[in-house]
Amino acid sequence: MNGARRPEIPTMVKRYLKEFGFTIPDRAIMVDDVRVRGSGKSGMKPVTRSRLGRGAPRPVKVTQCYFDDGYLETSVYLWEELSCEHSIQGPAIIIDKNSTILVEPCCVAQMTAGGDVCIAVGSDQLCMLGTELNTVQLSIFSHRFMSIAEQMGRVLQRTSISTNIKERLDFSCAVFGPTGGLVSNAPHIPVHLGAMQETVQYQIRAIGNDLKEGDVILSNHPSAGGSHLPDLTVITPVFRKGVTGPVFFVASRGHHADIGGITPGSMPPHSTSLQQEGAVFTSFKLVTAGIFQEEAVTAAFLAPAKYPGCSGTRNLHDNLSDLRAQVAANQKGCQLVGELIDYYGLAVVQAYMGYIQSNAELAVRDMLKDFARRRRQEKGSLEVEAEDQMDDGTLIKLRVQINEEEGTAVFDFSGTGTEVWGNCNAPRAITLSALIYCLRCMVGQDIPLNQGCLAPIKVIIPSGSILQPSQNAAVVGGNVLTSQRVVDVIFRAFEVCAASQGCMNNVSFGSERGGLL
Repeated sequence: MNGARRPEIPTMVKRYLKEFGFTIPDRAIMVDDVRVRGSGKSGMKPVTRSRLGRGAPRPVKVTQCYFDDGYLETSVYLWEELSCEHSIQGPAIIIDKNSTILVEPCCVAQMTAGGDVCIAVGSDQLCMLGTELNTVQLSIFSHRFMSIAEQMGRVLQRTSISTNIKERLDFSCAVFGPTGGLVSNAPHIPVHLGAMQETVQYQIRAIGNDLKEGDVILSNHPSAGGSHLPDLTVITPVFRKGVTGPVFFVASRGHHADIGGITPGSMPPHSTSLQQEGAVFTSFKLVTAGIFQEEAVTAAFLAPAKYPGCSGTRNLHDNLSDLRAQVAANQKGCQLVGELIDYYGLAVVQAYMGYIQSNAELAVRDMLKDFARRRRQEKGSLEVEAEDQMDDGTLIKLRVQINEEEGTAVFDFSGTGTEVWGNCNAPRAITLSALIYCLRCMVGQDIPLNQGCLAPIKVIIPSGSILQPSQNAAVVGGNVLTSQRVVDVIFRAFEVCAASQGCMNNVSFGSERGGLL
């Protein structure tokens, strides 16, 4: 009706949306706990100091106090000489009989009639940070980005319900740039983190301009940067008012205990096609305009039942709950990225994003140059190669050509065996993940694992091979087995590490955190 007032959104719904990033409009609200908070007066009269006058406060002395900008003149006030009308501009020190209050620069302390001090925190010169490189700020931003991913992980662990994610911690969270390049990640599972970049970049190519604020994407298909189907990746774009398109992306990948397929657990040892391994999502909008698409995602989880010998998900409740937890983790990441931009400005944050990636690139280039120099002196050749075989005899072959002058390398997997009639095929994203992991290990410096590690690298993987199979090939074993064998081959080529079984053994997924997984 024209002129009719829109219904007010309940406060609880607003808070839920802010916390979790979506709402479920048709879901009934269950009241689980009710708490009542009361307040009363003790009979003691509040402290008032208005009798001391309303003039400007007078410091008892001025001293030198050290802050971030060096020594500053700092006024010292006595508590008993201040009135409730007084405001004190920092830097200042307020001394009471039992305590000392420091008012930092750019802050204001306001005395209240109740005998309290309210300090308004203002902005400081860090907000005026420019886009030029500052080595100290580079370290700060590196840790800030990593902290965002770590806090996302804590939200995901706290709000999930499955043993896989809540207790086994089989999940990863990371922050990505506007082009989908990995910026920083928490120290979660490396095979997730290296592959998630491929997933985000695929969604940018596939959806692009159709991404709107309030949308969240779900994906697990190997051709879309997935590892194996139980690893469901949830991607949320970060938008900024006045800016066209996402300014960042945040993503979380979690291993779901079951998503359907021919065996419980969705890790069949004898699968020969992707459809036998569970529900498939390529570019699925899990949340649209802030609304969680429960009905659509439920249908997708049950869809594998249409294939012979297959079942839909056997634990839909856990799937939905863990997906909501992933959305909530991403929402936390969006909020933290937004706060970082509010404080420093978008130009500064994106500039230091680039510096972080450039720092990783420089570290890898230096490592390649150093290796090439030693290799030339010892062997007279800048080309190394290695190969290994899977248990069925399928060859994994690698040849690396290094440019010593530029610090670049070509990793050529030509000659690797063809796609197998089984599930040990590894998607391209897994090979790239193994590569970025090995480069990060060989650098020997404390740098974030990010897109910059792959900037000096060209990778050649033959289509139709076990390392880049066709779209319908089974891949569930490639993530946990072939990935380890690829790591062994890379380390063998650089002669930096002796190979073990080249296998995660699949005895306990807890071992995932010890190696690439």
